[in-house]
Amino acid sequence: MSYEERDDYGMYKNKHGKGPGPELMGANTLIGDHVHNLQNEHLGVIKEFMVDMRTGAIAYAVMSSSRFLGLGERLFAVPWQALTLDPRHKRFTMDIPKERIASAPGFDTDHWPDMADTRWMGEVHAYFGTSPVTV
Repeated sequence: MSYEERDDYGMYKNKHGKGPGPELMGANTLIGDHVHNLQNEHLGVIKEFMVDMRTGAIAYAVMSSSRFLGLGERLFAVPWQALTLDPRHKRFTMDIPKERIASAPGFDTDHWPDMADTRWMGEVHAYFGTSPVTV
């Protein structure tokens, strides 16, 4: 299901060039979007967005990825800067090999990390090759 199909308010319907997308997108319509790498390999699905309440910016997209042939769900906090919206295919892309996602720092729904911890933030950003947004 793409963001156009989750568009309860008609934001993305053709309005003769008027409307918010794809420069501005509704967060709820993006939850559930797939994430692929540049080799067109499926990496996961967007489950949530984490907003830095100090800056108002999206800090991370929480992405799920099934592991071991679907025997569980692993979550990853992907820095927002690592993702690019692909409006043509109605999904996100990341410039990362699929194998690198498999070994990325992750967590499960019962063990969320302290995402405001600067040491944790540094590790995640270093892994994905991005820099945290500073206030």
